Amino acid sequence: MAKEAWKRAGSPIGRKGPRKANPSYKRRTRQPWSRADVSKLKQLAKGNTPTGVMSIKLQRPVAAIRSKAHREGISLRPINRSPYNRRSKAAKRR
Repeated sequence: MAKEAWKRAGSPIGRKGPRKANPSYKRRTRQPWSRADVSKLKQLAKGNTPTGVMSIKLQRPVAAIRSKAHREGISLRPINRSPYNRRSKAAKRR
């Protein structure tokens, strides 16, 4: 009897497992990418947008964005990354 009380009380853990967050938009998992989606991905990557923000704007999982960018040859690395050799050219000449 005590075990059944939590089911009636609306506990987040029930027979079906924990409740998942219900976002206000529906994610488009396993949906084909349109040309507009790919162009938006290119535009966001060019603007140095983080993949988490791209995920929200494109309404797709981060893994789908990374894999599509890899397939299309789009680099998601930040443009303003410091180079491996951090010494300036003037310091090299000395």
